[in-house]
Amino acid sequence: MPGGRLTQEDRRLIAAWLKDGLGYAEIARRLGRPTSTISREVARNSGHSGYRAEEASRVTGERARRRKPRPRAIPVVESGYGRDPEAVRTFETDFAEMMVATGLPRMTARVLSCLAVSDNGVLNAAELARRLQVSPASISNAVGYLEMQAMLRRERDGRREQYVIDEEMPQRVWAESIRANQEWVRIARQGADVLGVATPAGARMDDLSRFHARINEVMLDSRVAVYASDALTALAALLHAGRALSAPALASALGWTVERVLGALRVVEEHPHIAGPVTVVRAASGGSGGSGYRAVPLVERLTAAQVAALES
Repeated sequence: MPGGRLTQEDRRLIAAWLKDGLGYAEIARRLGRPTSTISREVARNSGHSGYRAEEASRVTGERARRRKPRPRAIPVVESGYGRDPEAVRTFETDFAEMMVATGLPRMTARVLSCLAVSDNGVLNAAELARRLQVSPASISNAVGYLEMQAMLRRERDGRREQYVIDEEMPQRVWAESIRANQEWVRIARQGADVLGVATPAGARMDDLSRFHARINEVMLDSRVAVYASDALTALAALLHAGRALSAPALASALGWTVERVLGALRVVEEHPHIAGPVTVVRAASGGSGGSGYRAVPLVERLTAAQVAALES
């Protein structure tokens, strides 16, 4: 059978055709096999008297019996907090399979799932390779893809590089998805202009542009909902401080990452209705003169007469 293992009849034909002086390529053509299969068969199973079908079958059988089956690798999982390791392993597999079904490459999904079910969300390449029973090269390729999609970040731990997913990961992925959709809008609009909106191809591009623009509107509204609570917390902190604070200083005070602070403040700036009568402005922070943020009243809510009365 082409593509399967050589049979006793295949070996008998090989021996006969070799005796007739046929080359490996012609024998391979007649058997419907790659030439490399024939050359490897003859090289491995020829004896002092050349290639003989019976001897080749015997040697192949002995070689197969000597091979010991490799035990099936079982991924390593954490068993702390009184968890059932088998239940955790099953969930990790199910989680990865769900991501594969949505289009994520299998190894990438396994790496992300492994990180997600680890309690601290931090593992290095050696730990991932050991847990998943795969090569470090497979881990490297998967990590590169996940980093490109903003699903994890790298950080140094001494000489080792480790990979991290944290509470900011969903926001990073969301922001990256918005950016990717904006690229769809841009290129589709360009296509509509080049092809002409009045043409079938141009109309298709115009529809595509409008579709992704609408997706972005929905995603931006959802991002506002995600950051709304953070935005109010950041404003409360600035009001309590009573002075301008840099993003790192505010992040340190709140116990957040700088990225989370900037996301919250960006929502306040872009959607002032969230905070009601208060907004943020850029201002010098501290004695260093660096850029910072200060909470101020949203005077646009007051009429000119009201402002004048309050300032008198």
